[in-house]
Amino acid sequence: MATGFFKVPVAHNEPVKQYAPGSPERAALLSKINELRSEVRDIPMYIGGKEVRDGKRVSLHPPHDHRHLLGYYYKSDKKHIQDAINAALAARHDWVNMPWEHRASIFLKAAELIAGPYRMEMNAATMLGQSKNVFQAEIDSACEIVDFLRFNVQFMAEIYAMQPQSSPGVWNRMEWRPLEGFIYALTPFNFTAIAGNLPSSCAMMGNVVVWKPSNAQVYSAYVLMKVFREAGVPDGVINLIYPSGPDAAEVIFQQPDFAGIHYTGSTTVFQNIWSNIGQNIHRYKTYPRIVGETGGKDFILAHPSADVRALVTAISRGAFEYQGQKCSAASRAYIPSNLWEQVKRAVQDDLSTMKMGGTEDFSNFINAVIDESSFDKLSGYIERAKTDKSVTLIAGGRCDKSKGYFIEPTVLQTTDPHYVTMCEELFGPVLTVYVYDENRFEEAVKLVDTTSIYALTGSIFAQDRHAIQYATTHLQNAAGNFYINDKPTGAVVGQQPFGGSRGSGTNDKAGSMINLLRWVSPRTIKETFVPPLDYRYPFLQQ
Repeated sequence: MATGFFKVPVAHNEPVKQYAPGSPERAALLSKINELRSEVRDIPMYIGGKEVRDGKRVSLHPPHDHRHLLGYYYKSDKKHIQDAINAALAARHDWVNMPWEHRASIFLKAAELIAGPYRMEMNAATMLGQSKNVFQAEIDSACEIVDFLRFNVQFMAEIYAMQPQSSPGVWNRMEWRPLEGFIYALTPFNFTAIAGNLPSSCAMMGNVVVWKPSNAQVYSAYVLMKVFREAGVPDGVINLIYPSGPDAAEVIFQQPDFAGIHYTGSTTVFQNIWSNIGQNIHRYKTYPRIVGETGGKDFILAHPSADVRALVTAISRGAFEYQGQKCSAASRAYIPSNLWEQVKRAVQDDLSTMKMGGTEDFSNFINAVIDESSFDKLSGYIERAKTDKSVTLIAGGRCDKSKGYFIEPTVLQTTDPHYVTMCEELFGPVLTVYVYDENRFEEAVKLVDTTSIYALTGSIFAQDRHAIQYATTHLQNAAGNFYINDKPTGAVVGQQPFGGSRGSGTNDKAGSMINLLRWVSPRTIKETFVPPLDYRYPFLQQ
């Protein structure tokens, strides 16, 4: 029983460690990487708190060293999916009725475990399993997931504190109830933090969760699950399984207790999920919450007044960090004719200094793309571009999958603003540039707004304030996260809530109160202390 109005610790962003040569964190992380490479992990499902090792074993390999074996996980079948749903529903009563401050404590403890004793294991697992370099892993699998957990606890407390006004003789209250049923969390490979946030943000608000990570992220998902269990998440509240997408959809979307989906992934899959839910809407006890962040065709738009060095750095980082596999990565750029030659030379210079290789060597800026399917798709786009008359290869273009799935950072210039790589999401280290007439900035702005179905992130580079104002106004719906003189990546929890609309998702802003509000169903309670005893109102009197 609660005996106070509790204030949670004020959230703060986790400081980013730098891993400089000679630093203790560098030595600790290298040691953990070597330890994980030396063992073969046997990764179970977690259903109702039990480790389940059943069915087909699937091997896990670093994308940059696909002959090395990291471990195995167990492919889930339809029975496992149903067992996970049953376990979640069985845990729901006690979890819903646990006082909110105890739920808060569990996830605050999870944040401290990741910031402290699990930091090196989280980073090493992400570096090996998802081929992220040390800095990209640190800002993701350490700092961002810690930030999600801390800030979400603060947002939860702020939601519970939102209460209505009361008139004399009446007490109005608002209850923020968990959804009635279970939540399906379907998480991506590219961010360990997103994979941890999607199930935990729902669970924090009192919901129970069936969690399916990407097959390419199972290795670090296993570490997250260890953290959740050590932090005290009760058995059955978060259930971790590894089914195929079609099997999961067939079982989950038929359940009357399906209450919502928290999703990050491709636009096509999300649209299919939405359609599936719609076709089954008559089955459900409630209207399910559908929350998704999907694709992007994120842009950098330069005005003729742009600072060239700042623009080039934004291109080099925004397009090629983590091999362009961020939802927010710059994949199309619009450069004015007066700046193009300077920009081209400077980008070529930057790319010539970027080392590519495994994540174990901290001097490598570029690592591998996630798997062979991604490699084949990206290399196919590059090879077709090389033979297209409207395209010039500016940098990169070489691909090699003999040891790992390596694709050079590639810059294409096209004379066709609607060329396929200006429009379609590639999700890799490929940037396409369209050079526009420096006197037609307004036309370039219109191209940015109308070329792609997506609207996730974008940036404007300009020294001319009128140009900044014009782009900000006319690109109002082109990006849910809009940057002025900065790269379109790197949103920080608590500072830039993340999400886009159009083909990029429901824009429910991960890392903000907006997202947590989707996982509760408010109930208004009005209590009248002295109720009336006669139906007659004064106006009825003679």
